[in-house]
Amino acid sequence: MKYIHYIIVTVAILLVGTAQAGAQTDRNLIRQGNRAFKSQKWAVAETQYRKAISKNQKNPQAIYNLGCALMAQQKDSMAIQQFTNAAQLETNRLRRAASYHNMGVIMQNHREYAQAIEYYKMALRCNPQDNETRYNLALCKKLLKNQKQNKQNDKNKNNKDKNKDKNKDKQNKDQNKDQNKDKNKNDKNKNNQN
Repeated sequence: MKYIHYIIVTVAILLVGTAQAGAQTDRNLIRQGNRAFKSQKWAVAETQYRKAISKNQKNPQAIYNLGCALMAQQKDSMAIQQFTNAAQLETNRLRRAASYHNMGVIMQNHREYAQAIEYYKMALRCNPQDNETRYNLALCKKLLKNQKQNKQNDKNKNNKDKNKDKNKDKQNKDQNKDQNKDKNKNDKNKNNQN
């Protein structure tokens, strides 16, 4: 009887052990995604990170990594969503800074410099020693200033063009009036000669 009880317990332990070995944890899926990401297999990495998130929806590292995979595939709006979620869940300030930094990079690539500046500032609040973020912040400030100057220059140029067009129209009207006067004089002279 003890022998049967021993066999049942052993079989139960083996079944539980094999079930756990077959079930992948979110951390294992993240590691698989990281290997795919390093191999530049972005879609495979995305899939692995999504699987990890389905196992644990509160894992900020899986969410952040998914954002990176989406960013590599130029799926920027979805990447921003993931980085935002990761920043909200992340307790580690350095990893939170990385999320904000990446959101800044995406906005900078889309020439949304004002938004990029805000994300870079948030990143620097979390990690003041990040020189790359500091550089990107200074660059975006300069690009925003240039963008505003270019818009102003374009506006001034458009106004000048409009003024030129108005002056041309006025000159054409004056020229037409002079031609009409000359024509009328010629017509009168012809009538007088007859």
